[in-house]
Amino acid sequence: MPIDAAKALAAEPRRSEIAWDHKDVQLYHLGLGAGIPATDPAELRYTLESELHVLPSFATVAGAGMAMLGGLAAPGIEVDLAQVLHGGQSVELHRPIPVKGSASSSAKVAALYDKGKAAVIVLRTEVADADGPLWTSDAQIFVRGEGGFGGERGPSVSSELPDRAPDRVEERHIREEQALLYRLSGDWNPLHADPEFARLAGFDRPILHGLCSYGMTLKAVVDTSLGGDVSRVRAYRTRFAGIVFPGETLRIRMWQEPGRVRVAVSAAERDDAPVLADTVVEHA
Repeated sequence: MPIDAAKALAAEPRRSEIAWDHKDVQLYHLGLGAGIPATDPAELRYTLESELHVLPSFATVAGAGMAMLGGLAAPGIEVDLAQVLHGGQSVELHRPIPVKGSASSSAKVAALYDKGKAAVIVLRTEVADADGPLWTSDAQIFVRGEGGFGGERGPSVSSELPDRAPDRVEERHIREEQALLYRLSGDWNPLHADPEFARLAGFDRPILHGLCSYGMTLKAVVDTSLGGDVSRVRAYRTRFAGIVFPGETLRIRMWQEPGRVRVAVSAAERDDAPVLADTVVEHA
């Protein structure tokens, strides 16, 4: 059944209650590769409850990350999940995420774009606790075969990187079991764990979650360009440009600009094949 854009955009938000504590935060950080070296004070901020701070990309998994699936069940959105790709992700922080919290989550279809042979659904989640707004996140969902409904084509998000060498290049190795650990934060898609399922999807072996690469990249930027201070992050956005496999290495190039860090991420072992593009960390 084709997408009914008017119905989807007019639908009431789906509301739910979410909660998390230090164990959820620690598990998420470990799924990003935190804790090496295990006794490094900089890493203990991600792994030890008495020192813990929360990487802002935790917003994508808080409450087991169910808001995105709820949005795909909105009225007017009837799509084949096998045709769904996560095209991009952004998070805007209204204040630092607490180590332990409970909050109300409101998810809705914020925009629908017609790309001809595909549709792009922007699912917006707004989260607030008793003290006010915490974060707003947008997931850009690419649905193959669902275009042609007569909607706007939508804005272009592509941007040119600075015409100079990066200010910093970091490499982050992806452990062989990292996807198996990351999926415990809520994304149980067998594409990231089951070799047979991955082959049916056209891959030689399971691939890493795009949101894991997203979190690993933000951690690298925070730890190197922002002095390890997660509270400096104001917003973070990316476009998922390609895949990466457990056992490979993310090469993270950073360009420092006033109030932001521009980033490009590639798979080092595969001739710098793109992984994340149009990536920006806005900061204080």
